[in-house]
Amino acid sequence: MQDESGKAALGSPANTKQNSFQSNGHTVTQNGHNPTAPASPQPQFDSRASSPTPTPTPVIPREQWGGKYEFLLSCIGYCVGLGNVWRFPYLCYRNGGGVFLIPYFIMLFFTGVPLFLMELSLGQYGAAGPITVWKCCPLLKGIGIGMLCVSTLVCLYYNVIIAWTFFYLGSSFQSPLPWSCDAIANAAICGNGTTGNGSSSRLSPSEIFWNERVLGVVHSEGLHNPGPVRWPLALCLLAAWVVIFLCMLKGIRSSGKVVYVTATFPYFVLIVLIIRGATLEGSMQGIAFYLTPDWSRLANAQVWNDAASQIFYSLGIGVGGLLSMASYNKFDNNVIRDTLIITTGNCSTSFFAGFAIFSILGHMAWKKGVPVGEVADTGPGLAFVAYPEALALLPGSVFWSIMFFLMLFMLGIDTLFGNMEGITTAVMDEFPQLRVNTLHKSLFLGALCFCFYLMGLLLVTDGGIYWFTLIDSFSTSFGLIIITLFMCIGISFFYGVNQFCQDIIDMICHCPPWCSKVLLYFKACWVVITPFLLLFILTYIFIEMYNTSLHYGAYVYPRWGKALGVCIGATCCLQILIWAIVAISKETGTLKDRFRKSIRPLNSWRVNNLNSAARVEERVEPERVEAPFTVTLTDMDFTAMRWEMGSEA
Repeated sequence: MQDESGKAALGSPANTKQNSFQSNGHTVTQNGHNPTAPASPQPQFDSRASSPTPTPTPVIPREQWGGKYEFLLSCIGYCVGLGNVWRFPYLCYRNGGGVFLIPYFIMLFFTGVPLFLMELSLGQYGAAGPITVWKCCPLLKGIGIGMLCVSTLVCLYYNVIIAWTFFYLGSSFQSPLPWSCDAIANAAICGNGTTGNGSSSRLSPSEIFWNERVLGVVHSEGLHNPGPVRWPLALCLLAAWVVIFLCMLKGIRSSGKVVYVTATFPYFVLIVLIIRGATLEGSMQGIAFYLTPDWSRLANAQVWNDAASQIFYSLGIGVGGLLSMASYNKFDNNVIRDTLIITTGNCSTSFFAGFAIFSILGHMAWKKGVPVGEVADTGPGLAFVAYPEALALLPGSVFWSIMFFLMLFMLGIDTLFGNMEGITTAVMDEFPQLRVNTLHKSLFLGALCFCFYLMGLLLVTDGGIYWFTLIDSFSTSFGLIIITLFMCIGISFFYGVNQFCQDIIDMICHCPPWCSKVLLYFKACWVVITPFLLLFILTYIFIEMYNTSLHYGAYVYPRWGKALGVCIGATCCLQILIWAIVAISKETGTLKDRFRKSIRPLNSWRVNNLNSAARVEERVEPERVEAPFTVTLTDMDFTAMRWEMGSEA
């Protein structure tokens, strides 16, 4: 049934244009009348030529990437983000050093790469964004809405990181650096290990700069008391959104050119930092700490969960950005090749970045005379506390600090491009007139960025870091796993995994023998292995979420705060259920009939990817003509047709 429902749309482009239904030689238009009744059945193309049909609605052309390198660089820039620099190295040494690579690559091969290929293929074949692409299975439209919700939450807090980066970048032009011991304000702190008020404290100057000068978290009591907006950060956040708006103003034509700089510059900085780090004393101590394996950690489920979460976090699966960017590809782009290049490049960058991070952290530990484990941190703490402190110890610290935060800015901008592209593509596919009117498109993008800015002001208050951590913890948690699980199941069992594989082969016009063999591996993953691993991850997340408390530093989140986070994640995945009910309610017949109709592709599926008349004729089946998806024919319709034929005779 799945394959038939998938193949049923092969003739749909022509049918959507003609908007007619043919049965026993009679053509029924959308309003149900019979304009012509030929004496004998004629081929489909003849009947179309003679039947008066309404003027077809023109398909608004979509933009396409200027070249395959723009798409590749955009995807690499989207995937290679801040998580590669601050999250992967921390997870690697926290979970047994080099042994963490074993679960990491297992999760990559059996969840990351298959789901990555699924998203790219779905977007490229349907030539549509996260919502419209589910014309292939209307029952699962909620997956696209859920992706949109996740992407909105990610954009909301991700640009705050870029605002922090702007703040540090501006502060890096001061000499000496304001978080270094050379600064006059920090002389007392570095001299006797006390804070400015004389109380004993182990806080370093970089921690004090981060908590007091940047976040202002010392003035907030928690979620219930966010405090006033910190206007220096608010201005940095405004500047970040203005940059995003200008770079995306002309769609992929502008952002596709920007990535030539933003996607390649971080690699240049990483190479320079690795070379510089290798010349520092104590660097090998940091590298050894990074890679030393602890084989006993493999028996811990937390290690496997961290590996899976890092794959999702790093590759950007299930957020809609990949699907949207792939929708602007040419129909015959080799999506399998792109998947292998992007995923390999992303994971290699994560491993590569670890050497740059821990070589300098090793030098920092050597200079302080403490173990490396005491100077390393996770999340923003690694990027904005430990690493700036390490940079302050280097000769020419101002230069290295500017380079590092410029790299963080480039990494963040690229990832935000992808998330914003997912939102704008989804909206413009639902309202195609925005693509035609440049002014309306610009106003929409401007309004979207401004709304994100206003909502983001909550995250740049004194207690904004508490809200930031809450959204970060739950926006891409169980909700994202549920969305990707249903995407995998829906494509495999509702749309049909055989039909989906055939679609991929159709896109890769001259599919070499290795391509077909690789698809067998992906088919096994989509049907069995990937759903099983996703269920395992989901179960562990729920157990961990129930047994552990959420905290930021010494602050433990109240029960209502954790409940709010669960509601945030649940809102995203509940869209699947809500829109499935809507899809079923729009159909007629028994519940089983409604379900079967709601998993069949609509006739407008696959229209956008037919870019030439030759391809239309090549892909239309002359013997099958379907009713437009807006019409549901019942037994009474066919009874009336037979009665009408009898009366004419």
